Amino acid sequence: MDPIIRSLLDTDLYKFTMMQTILHHQPQAQAEYAFKCRNRPEAPLARLKDEIDAQLDHLCTLRFADDELAFLGALRFIKADFIDFLRLFQLQRRFIEVSIPHEAPETLSIRIKGPMLHCMLFEIYVLAIVNEAYFRQFPWEPAWAEGETRLAAKVAKLKALAGERQCRTPFVFFDFGTRRRFSREWHEKVVATLHREAPHVLRGTSNVLLAKQLGLTPIGTMAHEYLQAFQAFGSRLRDFQKNALETWVQEYRGDLGIALTDVVGMDAFLRDFDLYFCKLFDGLRHDSGDPFAWGEKALVHYNSLRIDPSNKTLVFSDGLDFDSAFALYRRFGDRIRTGFGIGTNLSNDCGMEPLQIVMKLVRCNDQAVAKISDSSGKGMCEDPGFLSYLGQVFQISS
Repeated sequence: MDPIIRSLLDTDLYKFTMMQTILHHQPQAQAEYAFKCRNRPEAPLARLKDEIDAQLDHLCTLRFADDELAFLGALRFIKADFIDFLRLFQLQRRFIEVSIPHEAPETLSIRIKGPMLHCMLFEIYVLAIVNEAYFRQFPWEPAWAEGETRLAAKVAKLKALAGERQCRTPFVFFDFGTRRRFSREWHEKVVATLHREAPHVLRGTSNVLLAKQLGLTPIGTMAHEYLQAFQAFGSRLRDFQKNALETWVQEYRGDLGIALTDVVGMDAFLRDFDLYFCKLFDGLRHDSGDPFAWGEKALVHYNSLRIDPSNKTLVFSDGLDFDSAFALYRRFGDRIRTGFGIGTNLSNDCGMEPLQIVMKLVRCNDQAVAKISDSSGKGMCEDPGFLSYLGQVFQISS
């Protein structure tokens, strides 16, 4: 077997930042995650079950190496006790199960269930494994050649941008491609090429291993699972976003100041994101809904609180390519700082349809949690009753 994941550092930074926060504030939390494919694959995912089981067996033998922990520990927001925890850490195979549902025999069911601290790192590894195992079924040479052609065109676009009129703030982007990459090797080639050919605009990668190998800045703050978990942490449901943000502030005290807005939608988020949080957080991240409308709402919100938007940052990260990122930059770059997290269009643009796969938190502390997205089809909840209640609490129409 050719291992897909060869280092536990081959994941996104926000898995570690969320994990550290859970270690310090909710170490007893229990969690359950579910896999979902949002599109119809060309080949049934059920064919991959044996390969994925074997890859997970290997994944659960890995440990963090000393040099990897040294790299993580050198980040000023990563604390020594968390590094000590990771030094002992090993993923446990008993917490993850792969099966083929009787009602949908061409699909895969992947469930992770156990202590949140020991389960949350599985997500990105699982998605990367499913992706690469899937694309290994097809001839790689034409896909690689097509990917190289498209990558060269992207580099040309980035170089051409340097000759255009720049907004008040510079155009910068980040690689967010780990979870949906064509393969580990292709992902590394793309990021290395962009780092070499366009270092003036590539400002980092979410992948910690690539950041270490290429001398890039690792990028990331929080994901949906972090905020969702606070729906089950014992406070009033109405207060879960405020409590999640407050806990983040206590943990990082000025670092990692980009907040995710779409766990219950932008409008409901802004009702909680008051003057206090606006001053404490550096900016916001978009991950669903119309990005232009979202950005305008953010600007109106900052202005309504008499906060100068030019000192804040909007990070866009929902299904971007360079054309859509440039369009957003031209709309907002003179009014607020911007950044663009580009994922699938960098790491899996090889002429084949990418898998639209996710691994989402569905239960925490034995109760349902939910994501109500600003985009149709991106929400996820396994309990319709809880979803309805959450919508009522946050005044979200069906």
